[in-house]
Amino acid sequence: MTTTAYAMVSQVRYRELKTRIALAAFIGCTAWFVAPSIWPPVWFAAVLVTQALDWAVFSRFRRRPEWRPDRVWLGLSCATTVLSVAVYAAMSAYMWFRGGDVGQVFAMVQCAGGLLHVSLHMHHARPILISAVIPHALYFFGLPVYSALSSQNWHELLIAIGCVLYMSHLVVAVRQSSSTTSALLAARRKAEVASAAKSDFLAVVSHEIRTPMNAVISAANLLRRTRLDGQQREHVSMLIDAGDVLMGLLNDVLDFSKIEAGKMELDSADMSVRDRLSTLVRLWEPRALANGVRLKVRVASDVPAAVRTDPLRVQQILFNLLSNAVKFTHDGEIVIAVGWDGERLNVAVTDTGCGIPADRLGQIFNSFEQADVGTTRRYGGTGLGLSISRKLAELMGGSLAAESVDGQGSTFTLSLPMQAVEGEAAQPVRPLETTGSLMGRSILAADDHEVNRRILQLLLEPHGCRLTLVENGAEALEAASGQRFDAILMDMQMPVMDGLEATRRIRAGAMNGATPVVALTANALDVHRAAWDAAGVHAFLTKPIDPVLLASTLAQACAGERTPAEVAAA
Repeated sequence: MTTTAYAMVSQVRYRELKTRIALAAFIGCTAWFVAPSIWPPVWFAAVLVTQALDWAVFSRFRRRPEWRPDRVWLGLSCATTVLSVAVYAAMSAYMWFRGGDVGQVFAMVQCAGGLLHVSLHMHHARPILISAVIPHALYFFGLPVYSALSSQNWHELLIAIGCVLYMSHLVVAVRQSSSTTSALLAARRKAEVASAAKSDFLAVVSHEIRTPMNAVISAANLLRRTRLDGQQREHVSMLIDAGDVLMGLLNDVLDFSKIEAGKMELDSADMSVRDRLSTLVRLWEPRALANGVRLKVRVASDVPAAVRTDPLRVQQILFNLLSNAVKFTHDGEIVIAVGWDGERLNVAVTDTGCGIPADRLGQIFNSFEQADVGTTRRYGGTGLGLSISRKLAELMGGSLAAESVDGQGSTFTLSLPMQAVEGEAAQPVRPLETTGSLMGRSILAADDHEVNRRILQLLLEPHGCRLTLVENGAEALEAASGQRFDAILMDMQMPVMDGLEATRRIRAGAMNGATPVVALTANALDVHRAAWDAAGVHAFLTKPIDPVLLASTLAQACAGERTPAEVAAA
């Protein structure tokens, strides 16, 4: 929806209505004080009536911001503007003729202020601007000219000349303001188009990378389940590790894009500090030992057992810091020191690695920056990890700083405000793959990619479920119309009918209206998750497929019973 210039003027006049009435009350009181009579109260009453009329006529633009008025309504709007401005500025004539020298100065100031006000607030719509300027200009220029002609005091024409000079300067200023505003609006539209194009590009890239990676990683996971000799198992592990690295890079780019666009949202949950550190140590200690590096954790005694924060983002930051420490340290040790100052959790990750030159230390938090050009060639990476980590820390109200001595090592200190929680934090239940939880269940899976359907078949059939595979949303809708399923797996982008539309139609049907639908898609952006939530899915899973998470999610969906309220909401 595009807001018209008339709607913009209407919104400004609506916002300024109280200010105009308050100013009119001040002008009326001043006029009564300078030249007491019945006219100031009469004038104020007339102002209230014309302002009410102005509010009523322009309200149509506020209700329909995209509406472009026809000639009749535009004429009515211009006539209303002329009337309300003429009445509002009429007090300048009263002060000019009844207020003496002080009144004449006050009248000129009122007219000048009125011209400035309407010029700045109404320049978006030229017909309305002209309608508002004419009454002010007639008072501003006409009062001194009339006095000069009636009194034969030609020196008063100098006031009229000054008024003309003021209005000419005002025209130049308004033109410049209008030009600047137009340039800013054009730049904003251009930026919005560029942002939308970037979002579309990232969505396409994410989808197109996740789709083949789903086949690669899923095939590797399936291959790892078979009988392999030591060399073959090593090759499969290399394949899976490389796939994880690629997905990590993709997720870094998506996170960076969300942060830059100001769309990164934080969660709040209880986190067990020591358990979270233990998880990271279990992940990184084998890799550190393989490099001949010791990994140590030192937690101060006053660190609370649990804190309230965003556990996922804290883990993401520490994961990046430990990843860099392990990557750049080939002997010695890596120490994770955790402290608490009553309001903030402070985590220092110190390594005895290669260190960072002093002239490069200030640049390592920049996007796509690394300590030197050869770093990417030797160690890989995009240079986004530290940039994302610092931006996340600042988004959480904290900080991330670095100290380093070239050739001796580095220390990265994370400081985050957190709230201590009484007792231990509830631990998330890790999904376990069980072969019997889906036994005998009937599952419908819709995916337009033949390889993805084959992967689902290989992953789910060992669980003993009955799998019905279809190629698009229309086939899924047809299948759901004739058979009751325990759960439905639905892709998003499919020909004939997409997954969202198919889900909505299945929800509206009688046969599987309450059947849990699990989104399984390569469209992994927040906007896609929101679209699925609106469609009423049970869970949202992204590709590449995590076999354990897929099985546990389906088992949970099949085992859960929906209440009548949930069915109605769906």
